[in-house]
Amino acid sequence: MGAQLRVYKRRIRSVTATKKITKAMEMIAASRIVKAQRQVAASTPYATELTRAVTAVATGSTTKHPLTTEAEAPARAAVLLVTSDRGLAGGYSSNAIKAAERLTERLRGEGKEVDTYIVGRKGVAYYGFRERKVSDSWTGFTDSPTYADAKQVAAPLIEAIQTETAESGVDELHIVFTEFVSMMTQTPVDNRMLPLSLEKAQEETGTKDQILPLFDFEPSAEDVLDALLPRYVESRIYNALLQSAASEHAARRRAMKSATDNAGELIKSLSRLANAARQAEITQEISEIVGGSSALADATAGSDK
Repeated sequence: MGAQLRVYKRRIRSVTATKKITKAMEMIAASRIVKAQRQVAASTPYATELTRAVTAVATGSTTKHPLTTEAEAPARAAVLLVTSDRGLAGGYSSNAIKAAERLTERLRGEGKEVDTYIVGRKGVAYYGFRERKVSDSWTGFTDSPTYADAKQVAAPLIEAIQTETAESGVDELHIVFTEFVSMMTQTPVDNRMLPLSLEKAQEETGTKDQILPLFDFEPSAEDVLDALLPRYVESRIYNALLQSAASEHAARRRAMKSATDNAGELIKSLSRLANAARQAEITQEISEIVGGSSALADATAGSDK
């Protein structure tokens, strides 16, 4: 019985140590969410205004450009998947990977080849374990991305969309990331960044029912679009990275809170079992003492006779 009590006490100490770790991780994630939310709020207006500028140029000219013009027979698409570098965030990365898998299946069902680009070690590990080809990958900044990171990610994608060769060029550019809706809700989404859908862009910027002014472009509308293309892709990727970072922190906070609560319940359960074992041990010792005393009294009474 004493051995069983020692086992319970050892498990209680182990779970208590784990609870302290998960509680600390929960508090760290909670503190980082506020900063991530501020960054998302700060980057969204810039991305919206840039999209509005691109929409104005596209609707005010007849120039054919990769930014706004659909390919007649799109044969190749690039998919950028944003996951996390670290685990312990519940289903955050797995949900994004599932969304990317569904998008890839849909694009292949349309007869398009898919080039996959990945941000985050979890996505890289997933594709690496399954020996799937990845065109490029980036790691080390998913929990706190900067605009320089977004530019680094955007560079090969911009080059691919501008390349006209079938071997390395793409006709469409998609991004899969986790949208931060609230502290309790983070939703994996897939968006087509290029070619830009003017109708969808007008809905996002609130200019769908507005009459846009006429513009004169210097030196030309094509040059303006060439200048806006890198900025547009970089801003959209940066906003997606920030949304994903906020979602990752929120998912990790929720997962760590659940782990902390479960550890507390497990400690209560083990404490009850330990108390029961201790009570049983005490009862057994009392029974042995009483039994020994009775046997001694019987032996003493027998010797007196």
